[in-house]
Amino acid sequence: MLFMSGPRQAGKTTVAKQLADHYFDWDNRNHQQLILGGPEAIAKACELSTPKERLPVLAFDELHKFPRWKNFLKGFFDTYEDQCRILVTGSAKLDVYRRGGDSLMGRYFPYRIHPFSVAELCGKVVPSELVSGPTPLGATQWRALQQYGGFPEPLLKSDNRFSTRWQTLRNERLFKEDLRDLTRIQEFSLLEIMARILGSRSGEQLIFSNLADQIQVSPKTAKEWVNTLVSTYYGFLVRPWFRNLNKALRKEPKWFLRDWSGISDPGQRTETLIACHLLKAVECWTDLGLGNFELCYIRDKQKREVDFAVIRDEQVWFLVEAKQSETTISPTLKHYQEATGAKHAFQVLCSLPYERIDCFAYSHPVAVPALTFLSQLV
Repeated sequence: MLFMSGPRQAGKTTVAKQLADHYFDWDNRNHQQLILGGPEAIAKACELSTPKERLPVLAFDELHKFPRWKNFLKGFFDTYEDQCRILVTGSAKLDVYRRGGDSLMGRYFPYRIHPFSVAELCGKVVPSELVSGPTPLGATQWRALQQYGGFPEPLLKSDNRFSTRWQTLRNERLFKEDLRDLTRIQEFSLLEIMARILGSRSGEQLIFSNLADQIQVSPKTAKEWVNTLVSTYYGFLVRPWFRNLNKALRKEPKWFLRDWSGISDPGQRTETLIACHLLKAVECWTDLGLGNFELCYIRDKQKREVDFAVIRDEQVWFLVEAKQSETTISPTLKHYQEATGAKHAFQVLCSLPYERIDCFAYSHPVAVPALTFLSQLV
């Protein structure tokens, strides 16, 4: 089985319908009755007893809303494993509940879906290698991606009024449905206030004691609430890398929004766009079995910082400093490439035009166009 999770409106249902021979949506009353009929009812509806040249793909969407969804999948998989392929999609609940128990252990692979990226808009398919050659993206598409974000609907519409309404509705559903359904937080209004505070702090370090003081809760509660916002894909955390680094910070993570389209500050928007692309890459590479990857940052007590460090199998693979237009290489980038032994060190600039160069051919610190660098990822 494949468990596909990710943010609301990132395209999970669209992908499921494209891949599936038989699609079942828990929110569809007819489909719901079939699922309640048990594995045999689904098998009969899909004619699994009739041999086929290619195993059919069965997709179950929003199945986590069924209280006994794990038992249903366990029974269905154990009985019909050799007669079909199974795809299960969902957002926050699926991922949280998947991690909450091991009754399905060994029966599925997780896959995390993300909004559109530069490489995907360039037509790149699922990678068999970690990085690919550079591919140009049209200027209009690049401007739209920067302005409207990677979520399919606002990106494809590329309309300011639609984007504003879409963001409002998405946040309403996040707070009124996902968070209320997923958590038992009683001070829900304070959680919403914290989310609004974090909405203006993408790319900043999180000091939980300071955040707790702002909303008058304990640091432990603030940390739990941030983790809740992460689990519902409102944002994500990038943790510090400190192994074998003198005086490197060890605790404070950096916070990033999943959607950069609502960020007004150009520097924050640029850093968040790069962060989302790097997160997509490391999670995709990990889910595809190409290695174990992690996205981190580096900062020491002297306030020397590199925005991102991509970790590959417990070693720093490459460093990234996100800039809008500064082409002079950051001394900190050079320092930390030497300190970590990173193979590559990039200063990625959103203002530079596309160049047909292989960014990963350089072993010394180099300033590269974001359009080129991001097209080589996922």
